Amino acid sequence: MVWAAFYFLAFWGLVNSPQEVGYQLDEDAAQLTVGRSAGAEGADSMQTWQFWAGLGVLLLIWLLFCLRKKFEVFDDSSDEDLEEPALNDESNAAIFIAESIQRQQVNLTNYCRLVEEMVRGFCRACDWVFKDTFSPVLQTPIGVGSAFEGWSPREGDTVYRCLIPMTAPRGHSFHVEQNTKWNLPSKVSRIRVKLECTCWREQEFGNMLCFLHNPVEELRRNQEPSLLRTMCTRSYLDVRKVSSWFQQLAKLSWESVPHSSSWLVKVLKTRRSCMLRLIDDTGSTVFIEMMFGVQQGDTDIFLSSDYSEAPVTPDTVWPQSCAVAEMKFFRNIAANAQQDSFHLGCMQLCARIVLGSYFTSYMMKTVVMHLLNTIPLERWHRREFLQRMDDVVEYLRSCLRKKRLDHFWLGNEQMPEEFILPLDFQTSRPPNLFQDLAKDPDQYTQAHTDFRELQEQLMKMLNFGN
Repeated sequence: MVWAAFYFLAFWGLVNSPQEVGYQLDEDAAQLTVGRSAGAEGADSMQTWQFWAGLGVLLLIWLLFCLRKKFEVFDDSSDEDLEEPALNDESNAAIFIAESIQRQQVNLTNYCRLVEEMVRGFCRACDWVFKDTFSPVLQTPIGVGSAFEGWSPREGDTVYRCLIPMTAPRGHSFHVEQNTKWNLPSKVSRIRVKLECTCWREQEFGNMLCFLHNPVEELRRNQEPSLLRTMCTRSYLDVRKVSSWFQQLAKLSWESVPHSSSWLVKVLKTRRSCMLRLIDDTGSTVFIEMMFGVQQGDTDIFLSSDYSEAPVTPDTVWPQSCAVAEMKFFRNIAANAQQDSFHLGCMQLCARIVLGSYFTSYMMKTVVMHLLNTIPLERWHRREFLQRMDDVVEYLRSCLRKKRLDHFWLGNEQMPEEFILPLDFQTSRPPNLFQDLAKDPDQYTQAHTDFRELQEQLMKMLNFGN
């Protein structure tokens, strides 16, 4: 663009100086040249000098303008995209980060296999211990969260999370009651527990007495208490009571789990899950969080015990969780992507640079999922790593300007067919993960500040490796 300006200004100077060009085209050019006086030559030289000096000043102004645009701070009132400092695709820092992330992903994969094996063994042991009781029936655990999706903000303190689906014990049934009064990103529900008649199924259930049609005294004397009496509050499944039960299970049954003898295990007290801290002979520490949930029909959506976004949540509330669907999404991408795909590296770097800022790792994961769903997978290979990171930043910038980041699963018309979702997911208006920005000007200002710092940190890491 600078050269285009130069040629334009040079042409303008020539058009406005005909006396310097015209006399060379005249048939009597020789005579005019010989007859010019010394004073005329001085005047011509001065005019030429003034033209080139003016041109130089204009070019200097143009260069200063470009330099200012290069480092211009993000301005919300402007709709124009800012020019970002160019990143060197071959920089040693970018290559170092890419290789480091790949090594971490190998470690994550190995630990994920170990954790899944241990949690499956735990569930089998629990089935044996509580086979004659009316506790929730544990199904095959599902690894969810960042580690099982293939990325993690920080390798040293990764939490390996497993969702353990529960079904109602014999003589009971679960009924989901959705609650729409909560102003949260996703719907929340309560799980009503009902007693079912088992009189006609006496042979199948053995010596079980029907909770509905047998005297209370006989039930108390001859049978374990119902789930309604042990883990419910006003007929609704209580998260805290279930969590306490899980923690007792871990203390009783973990010693029979495969590989448990190689680890020193401590059950940590938590309100809505069961957290374990494992330390091996070398001092390495692994954290395992077991959550529990109830599947919505045959879909990939669960009502989960976990709710990190709402620390003060009633114990009978079970938020709608897309964790299983998100894990399946990343595994589906990995199965269809090219061998040198670096989409997980982009995700891990995004999660790392937003630590401690307004933007959460879940927000960044939502941005990456939207881009993975629109940019062809063959364009996520390693040599386009920096370009994809630039796409992430630009997408986040656009959402920040609009004060809107759409939830990925609800209301998404481009959802792949591989996922089984409730019918109302596609017809729902997508929740806005930036809804607080539209309501709180101070939060919006803070988000701007954090966005600028995010950009600076990303540039620093990609250019210098730290």
